[in-house]
Amino acid sequence: MKVLSINAGSSSLKFKLYDMPEEKVLIDGYVQRIGIDGYIEMKIGSEEINYDIDVPNHNAAASFLIDALVRYNVIETLEEITAIGHRIVHGGGKYLPQVIERSDLGRLEKLTYLSPVHMKANIAGIKAFMKVLPDARQVVVYDTAFHHTMPEENFLYPVPLEWYEKYGIRKFGFHGISCNYITSEMEKILKKKVNLIICHIGAGASVTAIKNSKSYNNSMGFTPNAGVMMATRSGDIDYSIIPYLSHVSGLSLEEIDSILNHKSGLEGIAPGLSDNRDLMKAIKSKDKKAILANKMYINKIAGYIAQYYVALREVDAIILCGGVGENALKFRSDLLTALEPLGISIDEHKNEKIHKLKDEHHGIITNKYSKIPCYVMPTDEEVMIAREVYNQIESVI
Repeated sequence: MKVLSINAGSSSLKFKLYDMPEEKVLIDGYVQRIGIDGYIEMKIGSEEINYDIDVPNHNAAASFLIDALVRYNVIETLEEITAIGHRIVHGGGKYLPQVIERSDLGRLEKLTYLSPVHMKANIAGIKAFMKVLPDARQVVVYDTAFHHTMPEENFLYPVPLEWYEKYGIRKFGFHGISCNYITSEMEKILKKKVNLIICHIGAGASVTAIKNSKSYNNSMGFTPNAGVMMATRSGDIDYSIIPYLSHVSGLSLEEIDSILNHKSGLEGIAPGLSDNRDLMKAIKSKDKKAILANKMYINKIAGYIAQYYVALREVDAIILCGGVGENALKFRSDLLTALEPLGISIDEHKNEKIHKLKDEHHGIITNKYSKIPCYVMPTDEEVMIAREVYNQIESVI
């Protein structure tokens, strides 16, 4: 069975085509800068294909991908693709993977206010592939699903309980597909049910507590905007700032919400430096705002790790994944140094050695004296989507 995994962002489309259940990757690619100037990266076997391309929208990206599958002989006919799995950021209380029709999109569109940028892109991806592959089954996999095991004391907010009972106000947690993958991999490595602290640090960032191989807590909340400081998102703030700022500045709630989503976090403290690579360059140049932003960033993440360390009591490992966690040498060094009071001790030689690896950055970066081992581990949301889709289709058959 051939399953196509799709992870649609606001201006990007990540994709992998798998032969299931063997999980053989037939093509792996990334369409970037959709609606801007367009760029495609693809890998077919050992062959790498990269070039500029005009991609005005997600429909164009989907059409290009389908054409490429045939042009490069990845498939002979479109009928070979049985199903397409889509990462959906917010399930709104739905947890199981779901085969959907066009008539089901209305429910997802009602959830866009919970995560406008993510959900609009996710839905655009679904519509695009419904158009180019109308006979394939479209399956949605919710990023919130893995966190449905959080206990009440962790997913409820200290607000009137009727807000949860009437309106569904609760913590959902995010980066669940990534956490599910990391947990399953660590179970293989340690050969047991695991207690972990997973730090998925990219443009969006979260910290997750895993207890007995299940999600116990997650730093994100009702939406992906809560928790630690991120590239352009504020994370946790005092909610009273919002009505106060509206009163003194005249900004509307919508304008403030946009600022907290797109012009805060690293971008808010050090404008133009929301990308960690740019931030590190500025730090080397002794840029004071960059140095301040990085200190705040590390402190916020370390604070959640410490909180979850106490909650779990026993921690088998701390995992760093996501674009920054996997690739940023100085970030890892700064973070583990901040965690020294927990008995964590970094091995800078191992950290540098992993950083210099040509392919995947993977391995332990703490020394033998560290109370908790810290792993760098590339996550793989696409293979988790393919697994969920395959299991869903097989159960229906």
